[in-house]
Amino acid sequence: MKVAFVHDWLNGMRGGEKVLEVLLDLWPQADVFTLFYEPDQVSETIRRRRIVVSPLQRLPGTRRGYRNLLPLFPWAVGRFDLREYDLVVSVSHCVAKAARASSPSRHFCYCLSPMRYLWSHYDQYFRSRDSGWLNRTAMAALQGPLRRWDRRACDRVGRFAAISRTVADRIARAYSRDAEVIYPPVDTDFFTPADAAPADYFLAVSAFVPYKRLDLAIAACNDLRLPLKVVGKGPLEARLRSLAGPTIEFLGWVSDERLRDLYRRCRALIFPAEEDFGLAPLEAQACGRPVLAYRGGGALETVAEGATGAFFGEQSNECLSEALRAFQPGAYAVSALRENALRFRRERFEREFRAAVGRSLTGS
Repeated sequence: MKVAFVHDWLNGMRGGEKVLEVLLDLWPQADVFTLFYEPDQVSETIRRRRIVVSPLQRLPGTRRGYRNLLPLFPWAVGRFDLREYDLVVSVSHCVAKAARASSPSRHFCYCLSPMRYLWSHYDQYFRSRDSGWLNRTAMAALQGPLRRWDRRACDRVGRFAAISRTVADRIARAYSRDAEVIYPPVDTDFFTPADAAPADYFLAVSAFVPYKRLDLAIAACNDLRLPLKVVGKGPLEARLRSLAGPTIEFLGWVSDERLRDLYRRCRALIFPAEEDFGLAPLEAQACGRPVLAYRGGGALETVAEGATGAFFGEQSNECLSEALRAFQPGAYAVSALRENALRFRRERFEREFRAAVGRSLTGS
């Protein structure tokens, strides 16, 4: 088969890009279509492929301000000519699912989430002071038309798969479509425990965007004078740095080897987001370290309370601080943490994904 992947944008190696890497190994000759592409920000596995980029890439200022072009995304994804491909796989959290295959039966969407900034997390993106007056005003006018377009675009998809039950529920509410659940893969061969005892710091690994709620982790560790290392970057970096006290250390994005070392040596991972799925908690567990997570979203499917971590019940500084005071990182067995992560290993994902695509193409 001639196969094409459509990915919203390729400007970093986050969870969606790690999924794409695995899928490209399954279909070694596939081409990749994307709105924006920064070769120096993605892996060699992705760079080796033929990458077709939208016309928006040529506009000035897109390296930092690409999100401001959201009203143009529907037009840009519609420009991709995919008629010659036997199979189109979109890996979508924004508009990739709106790509037009030769027919909907040839389009399989692996949905990371319906657009968060239109549906599940609109308030966190556009009703906080961080969003800016112009963005709030523009999105108040655009939300309705973009939602209507987003629903219509789903007609271009033959079958949906979701990365979690949380996302499958969002797809049902936003699009009135069913989606089977195929959990993303965790590289449990790479993320492994170490023999050394953990150091005395907590860890947060996340893009710096509103719904990730890194402000909570920073505020709680400020209040309790706990050392916190923060891995990631994003548009909220200046504000998060302004909140940080002397026990908070920002590391930016780090290499996989450095990240593995940070997981292995942390007391625990703090995960304050209501996440679609969340690879970081499973990478930490694969390295033998527990997770303190918000009780919501994908963490409910990846963290086993009492066995591999604990939850806090509301996204507030007070609630997280209380949970941190009670949290006992040493109470969790490395064997149990590792066993839970192995449920999400790569081999399981590859088997389930191939089978789901096969059913989609045959209509079974």
